[in-house]
Amino acid sequence: MSTTNETKGFYKLSWLQRIGYGSGDLAQNLIFQTVACYLMLYLTTVLKINPAFVSGLILSVRLIDCFWSPVVGRYIDNRNPKLGKYRTYLLYGGIPLTVAACLLMLPQAATWSTSMKLIYATVSYTVLSMIYSVVNIPYGSIMASMTRDNDEVLKLTSTRMVCANIGQIVVQAGFPIGLAMVAHTMIDWNQALFMAIGTIPAFVILPSLPMLKRWLGKKGLYYLLLTIGFVGFAILFTIGKFFDVAALNTLVQTAKVMTGVGLLVGSLMWALVPEVITEAEYRTGNRPAATVNALAGVAFKAGFSIAGWITPLVMGMIGFDLASEESALPIDPNAWFTVTCVFAIIGFMLLLYCFTGCKERIATTPEKPVTYREMFAEFKANKCLQLVLSIFVTVFLASFISAPVNAYYTHLAEYSATAQNAILVFTCIIPAVLLIVVGCLIYKYPLTDERLDEINKEIEARG
Repeated sequence: MSTTNETKGFYKLSWLQRIGYGSGDLAQNLIFQTVACYLMLYLTTVLKINPAFVSGLILSVRLIDCFWSPVVGRYIDNRNPKLGKYRTYLLYGGIPLTVAACLLMLPQAATWSTSMKLIYATVSYTVLSMIYSVVNIPYGSIMASMTRDNDEVLKLTSTRMVCANIGQIVVQAGFPIGLAMVAHTMIDWNQALFMAIGTIPAFVILPSLPMLKRWLGKKGLYYLLLTIGFVGFAILFTIGKFFDVAALNTLVQTAKVMTGVGLLVGSLMWALVPEVITEAEYRTGNRPAATVNALAGVAFKAGFSIAGWITPLVMGMIGFDLASEESALPIDPNAWFTVTCVFAIIGFMLLLYCFTGCKERIATTPEKPVTYREMFAEFKANKCLQLVLSIFVTVFLASFISAPVNAYYTHLAEYSATAQNAILVFTCIIPAVLLIVVGCLIYKYPLTDERLDEINKEIEARG
């Protein structure tokens, strides 16, 4: 590694640094995936809260986050703590995040009155969401502070997303298995496999990203993944509509893997965030890493929140009431609390490892504080940011709108025709349509790798 490259900011990262950083995504996903995939089911099937209230709660908390995340991003961008501009918050935010996650599914709540359950669900979920932003926003900002080298950013993103998908597969498969073990019920292996197998492509494709990108180009790679995902959703719909899901289990699991290939584009979108930050630095002279990551986080959570709002509400309108139908998972409150606590505590230990494994070398603090007007002006002026945020909302809406309902797909034959149609709409039709929208948005994205290299060199030449 040459001194010149070190000075100019094009740093090379070791695998220890990449894995250390990626462990933070693994940590956060142990909590986030629990909320994304299972909180709605917990509130409706364990606490027996009305799905319409759950729908409104998820939307309300995300609306609060739309205001809260920019506050967090502005606060972080305007400060430079001794333990690291961004790393500090992993250490001091990790403890309250772990506590809030453990308090999310208290077993005693199942015995409370309906009014107490509604208050408890509202307060616990809102607090967890706000603390999560305090950890997640600076964590995302660290990636843009480690190097300007596009190839290194891609490798760092690949490592980060592999770790994130490890967290995803652990939660999606491990949560129902853990529930069954703690509740002493039979483990439904087909269900657990179906919930998690869509994550498998990440462990093949993400390590191969640099090679695939050279072969297909950035946009060509996205288009290929989206096409495979669309075909997978079409196969799942065809099987669910016209055939016996249990009899065609191998084909069902294969199609689920294909859908995971398409939804993997959501993971790759994080590689565009440092590009947007660099483009903003080129235009303004400031590097608003936390601000841009806060806005990306809002878009990411917007996709999640729209999914959480629509799913229970519309399924109930179609005729499938999650609170009254037979649950696809055990409903023992102690089991839900135990499994959630295990994931939260492991996540905290991984955050500590991430703190020690990251090194910030490109981080600036503005000479004057960033105002909210300037944040809005940046969003308005940055067309690349607008496109990336639109992609975030759409692709993560596609990912999360089917996540809780996946638990019901393998038991499709056990439900009425009306319920089956509701399940198919959310596990197949809506995600497939959204993948088409994502492809159209990616087509409009203007930053090529060649242009990014030019921008980075011009920034460094300014001194």
